Amino acid sequence: MPDWVLGAASAFWFGILTSISPCPLATNITAMSFVGRRVGSPGKVLLAGVLYTVGRALTYLVLGALLVGSLLSAPRLSLVLQRTMNKALGPILIVVGVLLLGVIPLRLPSSGLTQRMGERIAKWGPFGALLLGVLFALTFCPVSAAFFFGSLLPLAIEQQSPVLLPALFGIGTAIPVLGFAVAIALGAKSLGKVFGKVTKIERWARLITGVVFIGVGIYLMLVHVFRLWA
Repeated sequence: MPDWVLGAASAFWFGILTSISPCPLATNITAMSFVGRRVGSPGKVLLAGVLYTVGRALTYLVLGALLVGSLLSAPRLSLVLQRTMNKALGPILIVVGVLLLGVIPLRLPSSGLTQRMGERIAKWGPFGALLLGVLFALTFCPVSAAFFFGSLLPLAIEQQSPVLLPALFGIGTAIPVLGFAVAIALGAKSLGKVFGKVTKIERWARLITGVVFIGVGIYLMLVHVFRLWA
């Protein structure tokens, strides 16, 4: 499998894992209520879901382009990063894996500003979903920050992909809302039962990914830092 395909799949998977983690899941549930408030108009529901996805994807795309692009544009810094990324990626993956497993509890201060802005945007039409996607994408919590800054950005730097990988990550973070909108547009029933299982999926996906991250991180450190198999 080509490296860019694996990188793209990983970025999209990181986004999906972010979307079903507790903090981002709460914002996505809020977005679902916004998207589904016009159940009688499937077209508008689908449009709102798509615009919300576009808002999140654009936000992460811009952040990735600015952060990754600025690092890769400096020749010396780019060369250093390419040489040291494998060494740095091991410890980064271990730290992210520990955070995913909940071994180290980490909380960030919250503010009511985001909630108040979200309530104002919710009063707008379908295009308010676009701004809602931007707003919620910028609301980082420990898990989403760990995935974006600790996993996606190093991967984007290694793949030299400041646009595609962040965009795929953004699309992944909006998958629950987009799926919800599509289900309504198609007239699906019993949505509550389907989304009621998301927390169970989140727990196992987070635990498995955490263990894999730690295992891969240890392997990379043994190979690239301690050079046991150099």
